[in-house]
Amino acid sequence: SAAAPLPEEDCMKLNPSFLGIALRSLLAIDLWASKRLGVCAREGSAWGSARPLMKVIEVSGHGIPWLLGTFYGLCQSDSSATREVLLNLLFALLLDLVLVAVVKGLVKRRRPTHNKMDMFVTISVDKYSFPSGHATRAALVCRFVLHHLVLAVPLRVLVVLWALIVGVSRVMLGRHNVTDVLFGLLLGYALYGVVEYCWLSPLSAPALFALW
Repeated sequence: SAAAPLPEEDCMKLNPSFLGIALRSLLAIDLWASKRLGVCAREGSAWGSARPLMKVIEVSGHGIPWLLGTFYGLCQSDSSATREVLLNLLFALLLDLVLVAVVKGLVKRRRPTHNKMDMFVTISVDKYSFPSGHATRAALVCRFVLHHLVLAVPLRVLVVLWALIVGVSRVMLGRHNVTDVLFGLLLGYALYGVVEYCWLSPLSAPALFALW
């Protein structure tokens, strides 16, 4: 007699969709490329001697220096226009921290296995990898600075290069996979649009400006 047909769900497992195969293939490529590019992940890695420099770049994109520096500038500023810009930068940085923490907590992607957990000031969600908070912050700050500071062309180029180098350094240090950084850069770029839409001014948020 003919064999009984397989249940529909078993057929789906035996015949995975093209999309599922494509996603698993992309994930495998992402993990492979990230491991190959993690040339500063440890002291004994191919570019291990450059690890101290990469860690300096890591600190330059960390949230704490940016938050403290922005808050200090806000307290020292005696110009209403400068205070408005700095207050919105502070708002952008806080929004970035909250959004990245929420996404990391939801996705819960582990950091690369070749990462050495010696990062500068971490919290609980920092054990997760997706997205890269440094990359998100770098893209956000880059757009913010380019739009609200009058800079000469060489300085504008340096700001863009800094954002890109911060993103690349995350993979080189083994902190993140390539897709973590790419999504982080896109998220930070888009997040600036939210900040602009919710721009804080003496008219829209008089209570905040009254504090200063």
